[in-house]
Amino acid sequence: MVQIGYTMMTEQAGPRDLVNHVVRAEQAGFDFSVTSDHYSPWLASQGHSPYAWSVLGAAAQATSRIPLMSYVTCPTTRYHPAIVAQKAATVQLLSEGRFRLGLGAGENLNEHVVGGGWPGAGERHEKLAEAIGIIRALFEGQTLNHHGAHYDVESAKLWDLPEQAPPIGVAVSGEDSCALAGRLADLVIGTEPKAELLEAFDRHGGAGKPRVGQLPISYDPDRDAALRRAHDQFRWFAGGWKVNSELPGPEAFAGATQFVRPEDVAETIPCGDRLDDFVEAVRPYADAGFTEIALVQIGGETQPGFLDWAERSLLPALRTL
Repeated sequence: MVQIGYTMMTEQAGPRDLVNHVVRAEQAGFDFSVTSDHYSPWLASQGHSPYAWSVLGAAAQATSRIPLMSYVTCPTTRYHPAIVAQKAATVQLLSEGRFRLGLGAGENLNEHVVGGGWPGAGERHEKLAEAIGIIRALFEGQTLNHHGAHYDVESAKLWDLPEQAPPIGVAVSGEDSCALAGRLADLVIGTEPKAELLEAFDRHGGAGKPRVGQLPISYDPDRDAALRRAHDQFRWFAGGWKVNSELPGPEAFAGATQFVRPEDVAETIPCGDRLDDFVEAVRPYADAGFTEIALVQIGGETQPGFLDWAERSLLPALRTL
């Protein structure tokens, strides 16, 4: 049976609300949770972007059952991989083994803030592969000295290590990232229901490993309100990751999506409260082979109502997949 997850979307709620929401998601019966890790929202109308790792620490203490996961952290620019390893080990300890470290090659939106320019996709993948090697070595308890193509590490050691290292997931969008994930990851992460991505992951060593997808939705008893909100806050999703990874800020996303219509958004994001619409939106992910699907309810202020509805109606309907 496919597992259904809840997304703490840091771009649309403040830190205390995010923790309260995941506590309620645990009570509602969601199987796992994921947390975005941004320095900036995609669009100004989303309005938030607290530090994800503080949120994860608080969530680890406030919950007792629901798994947690970064979805995803870029360990190459804004964060040094040695620091990512320390953060992930700490959250694994706080959560008593409920944390998974989701990694990706990053977006200009978040990484440009530390300067140094934004490299091409090939270099980003090289940096990600080297970063994963550093993180795994530190998870193993090594005192690490590393002088690689992109990173230097001097006598680094994690002094607080969990018994079980956090599993590492890698986000994919094409053949190169699938090959990297197949070789280096414990699970794969995707945001599109494309079976070919999972097939490429399997070809490169990923067969039998978990595969986690993500789907934005906009629940509201008023479908027009749900559609307006999805268009206002999530029309950036129409660009695809090859475009989205290159744009530097909310103003760029606003300009790039100025001609995206509400009806365009409705083609990919279920809006309203018809259960069949939501089940049919999730089904392609299950059919493609995803074993876990994290839902993103659009709109920070709508989370309490959504979580009540999910417990009462949506989760029982999705259990049939």
